[in-house]
Amino acid sequence: MKRDGDARGDAGSNPRVSGGSGLRVPSVSGQDVTLPCTYDIKTYGPLAVCWIRGDIPNSGCSKQLTASDGRQVVFGGGASSRYQLLGRLLDGDVSLTVLKVSELDAGRYGCRVEIPGWFNDEKHHIDLTVERAPETTTPSHTETASEQTHTHTAADLMSSQILQTNSSFSAEQAGGSSVFLLCVVLGMLAVLTLVAAVLVLASQQRRLSNNSEPRVLGPVASELQLQSRSLALENIYQVDEDGGRGDGGEYEVLP
Repeated sequence: MKRDGDARGDAGSNPRVSGGSGLRVPSVSGQDVTLPCTYDIKTYGPLAVCWIRGDIPNSGCSKQLTASDGRQVVFGGGASSRYQLLGRLLDGDVSLTVLKVSELDAGRYGCRVEIPGWFNDEKHHIDLTVERAPETTTPSHTETASEQTHTHTAADLMSSQILQTNSSFSAEQAGGSSVFLLCVVLGMLAVLTLVAAVLVLASQQRRLSNNSEPRVLGPVASELQLQSRSLALENIYQVDEDGGRGDGGEYEVLP
């Protein structure tokens, strides 16, 4: 087993440190952290490895988190697991990566490399410390939200003013159109009234001219008139012959 007593890591990133025993790895809640563990695969070949929480027992791995046979993961480490072996197993890198650590993940972890022979297993203990993530300040978000609110309010006011302007303009147009139509109707009524009055006056004048013209008697009426005048003359002559002479009076003969 290759050992290196210096642990390297950054609480603000994903720390990668060389393998060793009794290391302390810092982390921040909500981030991923890698606990180092490697062995010399060129010397021993692929070896079985297991990770547990707490101190490693004298034999085996009780309550293991994940395990590998040196070539692939044989226990845990699935898609839903927070404990992953993301290193190159064929290079002897069996470091444990804990996804999105929390304060509850703080504590001791153990990596056991099973080397053939009696009491040859390598045991590595790593202590993980987890700090609470700093609280993010929200004034900027509040200011941004207020600015967006003011922006939306101004935009809404402008939209409402535009709508009111368009509505008033449409109302004015509608009112102007109504007045124009009313004027046209009244003008047509006035023209029709004037035409009717002219026609009535023309009809009355025509009737008056017809009544004032002299009537021309036809041939039958003239003949009847001449006959009545002749009868009147005969009557006058008869009266003159019968009674006029006895009285000795003179009568004037009407034409």
